[in-house]
Amino acid sequence: MARENRGHVPSTFPHAMKRQGRLVRWEAERGFGFIRSPEVPADVFVHLRDFLDRQLKPQVGMELSFDEIHVGGKGPRAMAVHAVGAAQPQIRQTQARRPSASPQARRTVADPSRRRETMPSAFSSSMLPIGLLLLGYAGLLGYGAWTARLPPIALGVLLLISLLTFAVYGFDKSAAQAGRWRTAESTLHLLSLAGGWPGAWCAQRLFRHKSRKASFMAAYWATVLLNIAALTAWVGKLLPASLLAS
Repeated sequence: MARENRGHVPSTFPHAMKRQGRLVRWEAERGFGFIRSPEVPADVFVHLRDFLDRQLKPQVGMELSFDEIHVGGKGPRAMAVHAVGAAQPQIRQTQARRPSASPQARRTVADPSRRRETMPSAFSSSMLPIGLLLLGYAGLLGYGAWTARLPPIALGVLLLISLLTFAVYGFDKSAAQAGRWRTAESTLHLLSLAGGWPGAWCAQRLFRHKSRKASFMAAYWATVLLNIAALTAWVGKLLPASLLAS
């Protein structure tokens, strides 16, 4: 029975609809794009990992066959994607091409306790710099409030800006997945510069949004440094108090 189905890749989603369409947008840097099909009213989101052939390089204009699914109330998503006319890769061949895990990796998988030991250490080391930065930022705000250089309302405004920035990141992530109108990167940077960078950092980690784009992150950290530098200059009385009044 198993030999009869060797050339067919079974669908992981039993309720998926088989569709065909053209790739109209592809973000090679981020590994996702959208397929337009006459059978689907909205463009279908597709990720690089959803292609059956891992060696295929998606190109705009490429005719694709895929399974249409809907997950979590979001827009349509493509699974089991392959180029029209190309032979679907067999399951056994895909497994044969997959590199075997090293003995050390096999030991890590076999021993869950060792896995749990390495994950917290890596997480804590990555959190240490931003933790120290946030601690210093909170201390700077507290010192500004204590010396009356920052009125209490300013602290509330900064908190609201940070929450607003977090919400805008979440909206932009949802828009990217559904193919809707996106928020300009300059808007995200302006919100960070205005004091919303803590909310932006939380959103980048929680939504996994923009954190892998090197050019965006370079501009983001520049806004963080500029915001902290301006706040330090103000609290340290390097800027005249009349500047706020004006």
